[in-house]
Amino acid sequence: MRVAIVHYWLVSMRGGEKVVEALCDMYPDADIFTLVYDESRVSEKIRKHKVFTSFLQRIPGAIRGYQSLLPLMPFALESFDLSRYDLIISSESGPAKGIIPPPQATHVCYCHSPMRYLWDHYHFYRSHAGLASRLMLPMLAPLLRTWDVNTSLRVDRFVANSHHVCDRIGKYYRRPATVLYPPVNVDDFTPSASREDFYLCAGQLVPYKRVDLAVQAFTRMNRNLVVIGEGKELDGLKRIAGPTITFLGRAPFSVLKEKLASCRALIFPGEEDFGIVPVEAMASGRPVIAYGSGGALETVVPDISGVLFEEQTVDALIEAVLGFEAIEHRFQPDTLQSHAQKFSLHKFTSGMQAIIDEELMVRRAGRPLQNERAAPVVQHKIETQLPVLAVTPHNATLQ
Repeated sequence: MRVAIVHYWLVSMRGGEKVVEALCDMYPDADIFTLVYDESRVSEKIRKHKVFTSFLQRIPGAIRGYQSLLPLMPFALESFDLSRYDLIISSESGPAKGIIPPPQATHVCYCHSPMRYLWDHYHFYRSHAGLASRLMLPMLAPLLRTWDVNTSLRVDRFVANSHHVCDRIGKYYRRPATVLYPPVNVDDFTPSASREDFYLCAGQLVPYKRVDLAVQAFTRMNRNLVVIGEGKELDGLKRIAGPTITFLGRAPFSVLKEKLASCRALIFPGEEDFGIVPVEAMASGRPVIAYGSGGALETVVPDISGVLFEEQTVDALIEAVLGFEAIEHRFQPDTLQSHAQKFSLHKFTSGMQAIIDEELMVRRAGRPLQNERAAPVVQHKIETQLPVLAVTPHNATLQ
């Protein structure tokens, strides 16, 4: 079987790229298609595959400024020739599903998120964009939304990385989706016998992550906070940080692993579609203090794996930290590790293989594909995953 993996861009190793790695394990002979590619910033596992890039790769500065090329991305994706492939797996967020699949191919889309900057986070992204983007987005966004919805019909089966994303697929694309949590290499993390007197905030330093809340809260409380990550927010965060805030920048995995294992708790103040770092913290035996929205509702269980706060404000975060410190002794590394195992790499690969096999069987049997069925928007749930932890708008769940 000839397999193609389509990923929006390969310029770093974050959660989406970890999914690509898992797909590479499942299909070691697969070809990879991506808009732009920086070979020096991806893993050896990905580099072993044949990688095809779009014409955007030839534009000077595209690797660093790929996000500014959003208006050209539909043309670039549709320029990929996938006519010789039997199975196409798109890793969608940026976009990726907009390729043109051949009639004989099965197209399974693993959706990290419908494009946030076009849909539910549109106004937030626009307000934090530069002048040119703020002026252009109102003209471009309606056209891109139309293209985004139309290309959802090119997908035979949607797989969502959380119930939060499943709801948004139903809302914006009117398509059903199977919920399968992304792979976390939980076995790479181990608890530490010692705890140090600091909290940790780790991830890309961009506005929606709301690291500014953590910096302001811990400055006001005069408590130690270590921040790992890089991004355009770094300089601004340093300006508002007090003497108890330490910035490590882009740290190697060994440093991240050590800090996760020795911190008092991970601070997670942004709304994520899923959020891999909290699971890595739990695998390290450490609890999480998270904003109670999005994927955190599916990974952070109060009094078991962490504490949730309801408002994205400095005061709410401070209250959550103080509340955590009153019950800190309740969080046991063994319990946290056991909880993290529910998001393991094995659960992802076995679940994804079952979904793909089912969809291939549908095609072989000649039955109608999902985008041809008059099916209601419902959720499917892989039995190996967590139970639903929050009420969702779609009240039907298929086991």
